Amino acid sequence: MDALIKSLVQIAGETGVLTAAADLDAFVTDCRGSYKGDAKCLVRPRSTEEVAAVVALCTVHSVPIQPQGGNTGLTGASVPYPGEGSVILCVLADVQRAAIEAGRYYPVSLGAEGSCQIGGNIATNAGGTGVLRYGNTRENVLGLEVVLPDATIWHGLRGLRKNNTGFDLKHLFIGSEGLLGIITAATLKLHPLNTHNISTWLAPAGIDAAVELLGVFQAELGPQLSAFETMNGPQLQMVLKFMSNPPSPLDPNLPWHILAEFNCASNEAGLRNSVEQILQTAFSRGLVTDAVIAASEAQRTSMWDLRHNVTDAIKAAGRGISHDIAVPVSKIPEFLRRITPALEQRFAGVQIIIVGHLGDGNLHFVPVFTNAAWAAFPDPDAVIDEVHQLTYGVVNELGGTFSAEHGIGRYLLGEMRQYKSETELSLMRSIKHTLDPKGLFNPGKVIPQALN
Repeated sequence: MDALIKSLVQIAGETGVLTAAADLDAFVTDCRGSYKGDAKCLVRPRSTEEVAAVVALCTVHSVPIQPQGGNTGLTGASVPYPGEGSVILCVLADVQRAAIEAGRYYPVSLGAEGSCQIGGNIATNAGGTGVLRYGNTRENVLGLEVVLPDATIWHGLRGLRKNNTGFDLKHLFIGSEGLLGIITAATLKLHPLNTHNISTWLAPAGIDAAVELLGVFQAELGPQLSAFETMNGPQLQMVLKFMSNPPSPLDPNLPWHILAEFNCASNEAGLRNSVEQILQTAFSRGLVTDAVIAASEAQRTSMWDLRHNVTDAIKAAGRGISHDIAVPVSKIPEFLRRITPALEQRFAGVQIIIVGHLGDGNLHFVPVFTNAAWAAFPDPDAVIDEVHQLTYGVVNELGGTFSAEHGIGRYLLGEMRQYKSETELSLMRSIKHTLDPKGLFNPGKVIPQALN
């Protein structure tokens, strides 16, 4: 192994290889502290050619490779297993700042912005708050450069919107969570930089009214509606407590809250007038009980701060069992009416926390237990399994998915086996084996092993 480390240093330089346990700790532990593994070292190559050289060396030594971006994933996909002895390979790039400096806008925006990296976003097909208008990562990637498991480099950095010449190979790697290749460069679709942003915080009369209100905004201002985020009252109260009670846009005791944002490059006054008129109509129809429009950039930022602090607020409040589900938008009220009472009847004292991207049907549905209640369970893992089974069962019956934007990693391997057909899993295994016959790229993630 000393020979391997020495060879890696020759490739990436003395500062490009970390081996001390203290230096590796943050890279072998996921951002939630749920998973912790082991690694022989961490390598930070400085070029695509160095990435390929590292891959070739690890292949010769049959050493697993753990691709990692900002290590902000929520399913354990970005850290190695205990005892695995992987080489963690980090490829870092910051695209948001570069786009703004060029007078353009890259629209994949999420809570981990500032920590996550573009390679990881592409590898997980990240979603975020802008999917409603711009689509997820897949819709914003035009081309890729990828180092394959045999250390060859696929140069696919074309910037074409249309190229109908066989398989569109980039889609094989987008969302593959590092199982098939290491993304070293990307050609991204940039959009006009919106100079005017109007945010409004709404209290819908209920979740049915929220879905109806979404349809109204889409019909009237569809191209300018970029976000339609929701959270229930308990989630907002939790965030306010975590943030030491900053001013709340509306009464936090209201049962539902919506943060909607509209963008334009010109005619801000016209857009604001349209939003106000729609809200007046919504009030008259009983869809909204209260609303406020941000009067300054500071107020807009404070609204988004509430939205982006939900994860940390849940962690501070107790033990949450997170679900990243999606159902057809029209089925969201039915999902909540079915699953909420089922869990409340089964687990006394559970608090149902809901936050998500209502505009694209993606909810982060989180039953939360106090730390004391969680410690009292004789078998916490059994509680997690039961909550998952109840929740994902309803989701499946409504034609939804158990992972909308967070991916699979190791957290949802059981659900892959339960809800994916054997045909789908067999195809995935075949693709994985064809590209990575030794199984060295991010082993043990996403695809459950075949049953004998």
